[in-house]
Amino acid sequence: MNAPVAPEIAELITELEEQERRLTLPRFTHDDAWTLGTLLVELARERGAPVAVDIRRAGQQLFHAALPGSTPDNDAWIDRKRRVVERYGCSSLLVGSRFRAKGTTFEESSRLDPDAYAAHGGAFPIAVTGAGVIGTVVVSGLPQIEDHKMVVEALEKFLSA
Repeated sequence: MNAPVAPEIAELITELEEQERRLTLPRFTHDDAWTLGTLLVELARERGAPVAVDIRRAGQQLFHAALPGSTPDNDAWIDRKRRVVERYGCSSLLVGSRFRAKGTTFEESSRLDPDAYAAHGGAFPIAVTGAGVIGTVVVSGLPQIEDHKMVVEALEKFLSA
């Protein structure tokens, strides 16, 4: 018998699912990747955030930036979180939260290599209306919730521009 889902995890899952619905884009071009990536870099610089940023569409890297204080480990985290989005079609934080809601962890129960996959916050699907998930936007360098929030904030600004 499954244990009841903690209310805070259930609320987080609902919020994350709503973000993904709300942040579906009408299109996503190479120029859009540059605009979104630049927005993320500006947000990170304003906050002195030591992050790396990566944006891909259909497997092609369209934008990458490594800000002061970021390290090669951030690029490794980007790859691991991005693979989770590519496999599950939703944000890396949502995937990890769904496993926690089941009373387990991604690492314990996904049967995926933890050296290749990480269900930690910071990777978000780029979804286009009528096409579904076509790419990823990833931030690494802050605590996972902060990585996720930075991506969401940039997507909100991108959509409102």
